[in-house]
Amino acid sequence: MKIFPAIDLKNGEVVRLTEGDYNDKKIYFKNPIEVLDFFIEDGSENLHIVDLDGASEGKTFNFNTIEKIIKKCDLFTQVGGGIRNEETIKKYLDIGVKRIILGTIAFEDLNFLEKMIKKYKKNIAVAVDAKNRMIAIKGWKEIKNEDSVYCCKKFDSMGIDTIIYTDISKDGKLSGTNLDIYKELKSKISCNIIASGGITNEEEIIKLKEMNIYGAIVGKAIYEKKIDLKKIIKIAK
Repeated sequence: MKIFPAIDLKNGEVVRLTEGDYNDKKIYFKNPIEVLDFFIEDGSENLHIVDLDGASEGKTFNFNTIEKIIKKCDLFTQVGGGIRNEETIKKYLDIGVKRIILGTIAFEDLNFLEKMIKKYKKNIAVAVDAKNRMIAIKGWKEIKNEDSVYCCKKFDSMGIDTIIYTDISKDGKLSGTNLDIYKELKSKISCNIIASGGITNEEEIIKLKEMNIYGAIVGKAIYEKKIDLKKIIKIAK
């Protein structure tokens, strides 16, 4: 299993939100390179970056900051937040991003998603963000009356390589992740599943690994020193 330590960017700073609330943020680093160095020292091979401003507004606000991060490391990096056209996908691929995460656009334009899956294959992932199992889009500000598991099955049938599933009610609260939803997804879809939202301790990493989940994104638990990054990377391997 792969561990993806997370860098969430707002105004170029590393922050964490609670349940996706843009008014409930905590700034951890003014300079993202500082946390990147920490991740590399602890043996990270992967990295998850979200442009929170982009997710909310549909534009690549933090592109220059992300480019600096990519140039500083050789980690397998996936990026999401505000990526809603092919031009932006190409921009990120050109600077060395390995996996592009599509969120809002995947739910608003299935034809576009299908074209991007066919054209870029393993470079494309879909972010399925859910609140009470219902889909949340546009930086989690809009809830759609669509069942998240049904959507995962639909994307899987379209040939998506990777789904990143986040239970918003767990995100940033350090109260544990929703293990049941990953067990359910694993029984219903065949693509790669990355668990995201609320992962707080080593036991959860062990359980996700036992389920044969492809990856796990860990953010606030690292910043708040609730979890040892070096240790969970070894557990995952």
